[in-house]
Amino acid sequence: MQPQPKVTIVDDDRETREMLTLALEIEGFSVTEAANGLRLISTLHVDRPDVILLDVMMSWIDGFELCRAIKQNEEFRDIPVVFVSARKSVEDVDRGIEAGAADYFTKPLDVEKLAARLYELVRAPEASPTMHAMEAPAATR
Repeated sequence: MQPQPKVTIVDDDRETREMLTLALEIEGFSVTEAANGLRLISTLHVDRPDVILLDVMMSWIDGFELCRAIKQNEEFRDIPVVFVSARKSVEDVDRGIEAGAADYFTKPLDVEKLAARLYELVRAPEASPTMHAMEAPAATR
């Protein structure tokens, strides 16, 4: 039996972290949480995840900056980063992918699609980015 893939959720909203944790644990993931980028960075050496879920709008450092910092670090750049955000504009999605994210999901979230994508990334981290944000209503494109 393979070990559970490890996901770290980085979001400054506790309710969002708890909801995602519960949903992903049901999908078979081992989940840790970080309330902000500083907490994530302080735990990466100790509890390295297979994939990082990242909100865009956070205090201290926004998700785009944090993703760029992770991707510039030789030790952690291979960890796939997936954005989960209420920000749905094409510009935001493009900024996320340009920052180095493997994917970008918008809220409200389809947890089954997210879990399937996370499993893909854990099995094949070099998988190309897919734009789930493009499922947003045409008015936001």
